[in-house]
Amino acid sequence: MTSCRGAALALLVATLATLALATLPGAVPRAEACVFLRDPHAYEADAARSMYFAAMDAAAVDALFPGDPFFGLPPVEAGNRNARTPGARRVPQSLLRSIGWVESNLAMAARSVPFAATGPALVSFDCGYGIMQVTTGMTVPLGVNNQPTANQVSVATHYAYNIARGAGILAEKWNGAPELRPLAGTDTNSDPAIIENWYYATWSYNGFTGPGTNRSNHPLDPSFARPRERYRCDGSQSRTRYPYQELVWGCLASPPSSRGVQLWAPRPVSLPDLSQPAFFGPLALANFVFPYAAMDLPTPQPQHVDPTPAVAPDLRARALGAPAPAASRQSVDVRFDTPSGGRATIEVSNSGSGVLSWHAVASANWIVVDPPAGVALGADVACSGCARTGALLITVNPTLLQRAASRGSVTITAANGSATPVTISVGVEGSFEFGAPGTSRAY
Repeated sequence: MTSCRGAALALLVATLATLALATLPGAVPRAEACVFLRDPHAYEADAARSMYFAAMDAAAVDALFPGDPFFGLPPVEAGNRNARTPGARRVPQSLLRSIGWVESNLAMAARSVPFAATGPALVSFDCGYGIMQVTTGMTVPLGVNNQPTANQVSVATHYAYNIARGAGILAEKWNGAPELRPLAGTDTNSDPAIIENWYYATWSYNGFTGPGTNRSNHPLDPSFARPRERYRCDGSQSRTRYPYQELVWGCLASPPSSRGVQLWAPRPVSLPDLSQPAFFGPLALANFVFPYAAMDLPTPQPQHVDPTPAVAPDLRARALGAPAPAASRQSVDVRFDTPSGGRATIEVSNSGSGVLSWHAVASANWIVVDPPAGVALGADVACSGCARTGALLITVNPTLLQRAASRGSVTITAANGSATPVTISVGVEGSFEFGAPGTSRAY
């Protein structure tokens, strides 16, 4: 009985300490802001990023989620100020590669996760998730019962959804001109096929910011040296000395390498020549005033166009698969007088194909799930010695139990599929004794 009391008391103290720390001002600001209180898990693909590049090619021509209001591309506008018209659903695929590298080094999972394996998702301090560091929509609003939505789970855990959402955000930034942003390409009808015309949209992807902000991206901000050598994307230069769009342009022209091989063919796109009046005039700091009408630019020369990517007919089926969740156990009973110490582990597997993005939701607040979302791999997904299943830890918070013996459930849903959810029954026997007269209660 003494060991049982000791284990229960230790768990209670640890739980209360965790709850207390979570209420300290500034203790865990990201946990209060991001859609997930605990980081979900994701799949990291091959070192050559071939799966990511195939998904980027498809996303660039709206071949991943055509017609989807969240993951599909909107029509991209063309034309000069006061003459914009919707055009093709198309963004430059080379831009997606370079933005992905600048944002995350083309990583979906945390740095500790090896290639072709699963592990904690890559999450930034400002709730940016995955390859494209998607922040838009990854804080609020949540879904039913303040739970993350299926879209939010998919962005955080699955590379194809993350890339598609990043492409959509880039297109939305382009379409923000001229109402919210200036436009580039006054002499080329602001043709979105020309990569150089995406200068302002790329600037906006990281924040259309200027002098006086925490992170200015204005090329004439006095904090940036002038003149400055071009960014080389090889790790030899400080990124803080360049506006965001120059980082992206630099990586386009000088692609990074993986294991001695460049990840994509160089695209020597042209930056605005800040020594020429046609560019330094509109970019004058005095013009950085909403709605930025005086900042419209001609196309920097020479101009470049991406070829239309060749997307395999079965690419979408291979990238998305047909995932279906399964669980190693349908019922667990948690006790505090066993070595498990008030916790149980469920293996979440994928009985279908592709990468399953699963989401675990508890029916009661005394049931804690960690991670709240994750992935499980079908047999068709490359997995280099990794676990194809996802480990879901179910823990009981004894401070929230209303009665000694309680029962609830955890439901595991496929965020990226229509398969039937799996429900796991969770029972707990939480009768504790603390050795003080008159005290025997559940925590």
